[in-house]
Amino acid sequence: MHIAPFDNKNQPIVDVNNETVPLNYFNIVKLKRGERFDYEVAGFETCIVPATGRVSVSVEGEDIATIGLRTEDVWDGEPEGVYVPTGQKAAFVCESDTAEVFIAGAPFEEALEPFAVMADDIEMIQYGSDDTKTHRKIKHILGMKQQGKVGKLLVSELFTVGEGGWSGFPSHKHGNDREGLETRHDETYNFRFKPNTGSALQLLQKSENDPGEAYHVVDGSTFVIDDGYHPCCVMPGYQMYYFTILGGAAQRGLSPYFQPTHAGQLETIPGMKSMWSKFK
Repeated sequence: MHIAPFDNKNQPIVDVNNETVPLNYFNIVKLKRGERFDYEVAGFETCIVPATGRVSVSVEGEDIATIGLRTEDVWDGEPEGVYVPTGQKAAFVCESDTAEVFIAGAPFEEALEPFAVMADDIEMIQYGSDDTKTHRKIKHILGMKQQGKVGKLLVSELFTVGEGGWSGFPSHKHGNDREGLETRHDETYNFRFKPNTGSALQLLQKSENDPGEAYHVVDGSTFVIDDGYHPCCVMPGYQMYYFTILGGAAQRGLSPYFQPTHAGQLETIPGMKSMWSKFK
């Protein structure tokens, strides 16, 4: 489902008990210098990631870290984040002229310990190629490096390398728990483009043998996925980014099921198998 950009007034875009993706939570908070935002999401662990700007973060009244290295846009420096355990009260204060902050979440019963993910902690993988029109970077904020410290939440950022091309290919899905074949993970994206007049087509094919649907996503679009094959392609001449939230039903590690028609492409795209291993 496509959610077109709108002024959410610091209220969740994907809230608890969302009908499409109940395993996800997503908010965008915009602040000016000195402004503070407090929140608590019952039953959900969350992660605070500045898209731009710098914020000081506290959890249950304890100072955790000041994070955020980007000023102009999401291409301007490495991401940073703070993990907030299930149900705990978090707050952040804007330490720059302005800040735009993503809050990602997933249901998890146990309350773990808060921690910061600084730029040096980010795990980055580059895969694909210019020839196959799949050249990409993924920066894992909460990835396998944080295994054991996080419940069922995965948070990452995907960047095109160069302009134009495909992401999320070979076509795959993760809508059902099928032992040895597939895990159920709800997924939420938030798209950005450079220049910001760019756009992309997000495909969603629910049925194996029937044509799917194409959605026109623009700068600031949010897209939620409960099931179905979901590659996307960006226009030539534009770079694409999307903030990615994955919440697992039974486990944190992701096992996608590749559409049999296209699964052979795993062998043709450099680094593709290694990239997927970082989600398991």
